[in-house]
Amino acid sequence: MMEEVDRILIHALRQVGTEVDEDVDSIRQFTSELLVEGVVRCIRVIDPGLGGGLAPSLPPGMSARFRVGMSLAQACQDVGYKGEIGYQTFLYSSEPEIRSLLMFLVEKLPRESAEASAQPSGKSAVLQRAIAAAIRAQLDLAWVPPNCSLPLHCETQSGGVLNSFYTQPLSSPHCTKGSEENLKEVKEYRRDVLPPVTAQFSSSASMVASLLEQHAAELSAAQEWDGEWKSQGLLSRLTPQEYRSRKLARLQKRIQEQLRSAAQPSSESAFGVSRPASDLMDVLQSFRASAPTEHVLKKGTHFTHTQKFTFTQEAAAAAAVTPILSAQESSGDVQLRQQEELSALQAQFQQLCSDVDHLAADMRRTAVTHAQVLDELKQRELGNTEKEEKLQVKKKTIDLLPEADNNVIQLQSLVEASAKRVVNLASQWEKRRAPLIDEHRRLKEICSRQDLDSSRKLSEIKSLHEKIHVSTEEAKKKEETYKQLLTELESLPQDASRSAYTQRILEIVSNIKKQKEEITKILSDTRELQKEINSLTGKLDRTFAVTDELVFKDAKKDESVRKSYKYLAALHENCNQLIQTIEDTGTILREIRDLEEQIETENGNKTVANLERILDDFKAIRQENAALAAKVKEG
Repeated sequence: MMEEVDRILIHALRQVGTEVDEDVDSIRQFTSELLVEGVVRCIRVIDPGLGGGLAPSLPPGMSARFRVGMSLAQACQDVGYKGEIGYQTFLYSSEPEIRSLLMFLVEKLPRESAEASAQPSGKSAVLQRAIAAAIRAQLDLAWVPPNCSLPLHCETQSGGVLNSFYTQPLSSPHCTKGSEENLKEVKEYRRDVLPPVTAQFSSSASMVASLLEQHAAELSAAQEWDGEWKSQGLLSRLTPQEYRSRKLARLQKRIQEQLRSAAQPSSESAFGVSRPASDLMDVLQSFRASAPTEHVLKKGTHFTHTQKFTFTQEAAAAAAVTPILSAQESSGDVQLRQQEELSALQAQFQQLCSDVDHLAADMRRTAVTHAQVLDELKQRELGNTEKEEKLQVKKKTIDLLPEADNNVIQLQSLVEASAKRVVNLASQWEKRRAPLIDEHRRLKEICSRQDLDSSRKLSEIKSLHEKIHVSTEEAKKKEETYKQLLTELESLPQDASRSAYTQRILEIVSNIKKQKEEITKILSDTRELQKEINSLTGKLDRTFAVTDELVFKDAKKDESVRKSYKYLAALHENCNQLIQTIEDTGTILREIRDLEEQIETENGNKTVANLERILDDFKAIRQENAALAAKVKEG
């Protein structure tokens, strides 16, 4: 029975990635390294966050091994193990402790996730497994430069040609929706003009990068459209084509507005007032600023033209006079004259710079004053408009004053006529208002019912989308599980039939039933014996009580009966001692059997071997401590 349990546990450990040799078929053959690796793999599957910081192998140092054992014991307690566990469980473990711990961890493994993620699906499962193992082995090694590579690194890290991740835009034929003429032209272009994808690269090194980037872009676009349609498109109650066209129109309108605002600078920028600009305007400004400044015609003032003309004339005169001076005067006079001219020009330049600063300050003050004047002008124009309106009203009132009585009578008649007309219109409006209100209420109720129906249908559509997504994921998982099981079935030996496994299972079940029947029979026999012993004991006690009473009555009269009473009491006492001795013998036999079982258990626990290992580890720790103390003294 235990052999079957051990096989199940070893199979589960292999599924989570533990490298168990083929010749290991029992828990008794587990070493400390194999036990640590199996426990770490199981904890990583049960709780990835907890098992991520655990090492699957034992370090060489004994102190480090004790720390690893303590951390593994704490991790097992964190995942819910209630048994006794410590560093000795992993370093000096026994077979029952290992079996109970592994049974707990295997029962805690998630079934669906472990089966789905244990092996890749499809007929290429073996190849994918080998590729994953090779990549995992290469990732575990640290990268070093080729000059410092060891022979182990040279095997896994080749010094081949490395290429940068450079991509190129690709043009691939996709199905498009449009008119028949456009489709025909597109098909002719793709058939006769468009080169294949492999011929669109300037170098073969960018082929894989370009294909990966285009595939990732198309996949992300499809996912974004799916998410946007489920979140916003369904709420708009439009078809996908209408939703796309409306979104495109909004985008084009926004681009046009940004271009128009960028091409026409506002009045605030003319007065030096900063304003926030959008990203598109920043891009346009950067394009505008990138033009070379020497080719741009600038409008200068009269002062700048005068200064430029003066400096140009002075430079031309200096260029014309320099050869004559060099021919007539000595070099020392020329240098002295040049220094004087340079100092004069620098003084003149500083004066011009100060004038420019003063003029710039005056321009800023003038601009501020101009803005204030414009604001005052707008306010005065608004005040003038109000005053003109009041003047018109007063003028019309003054024109009506000469014939005030007639005008008052006419106004009263107009007011009365207007009041009658208002009353008539109010009565007509009430006649028209009642059916309109009823119709409005009816239409509002219809709209509310339609909104409720549409929201209910929308929620049903969302739930259907979610159910479809969940069903698709479940179908994929089941398909992967089916392919994995099919691959495992193909890899299994064909000579082992299903009937043999069934027969073996039935035999195990029948053996379990027989054992249960024997245990039940033994328990029933024990109960019957206990009942018989209890009845005999009660009968004996009653018989002794009756006999004691009868003999005790006659013992007062006869000496021989008195001796019989003493013999009876001694016999009863000896019988009780005999029964007690038999019970003590049974108890001692049970204790002997328990001690024999404990001796067998201790023999199975390898106590002597573990003690020897503990002594060796203690000696190793003492050696490590001595070496560390020597290093500390040397330092």
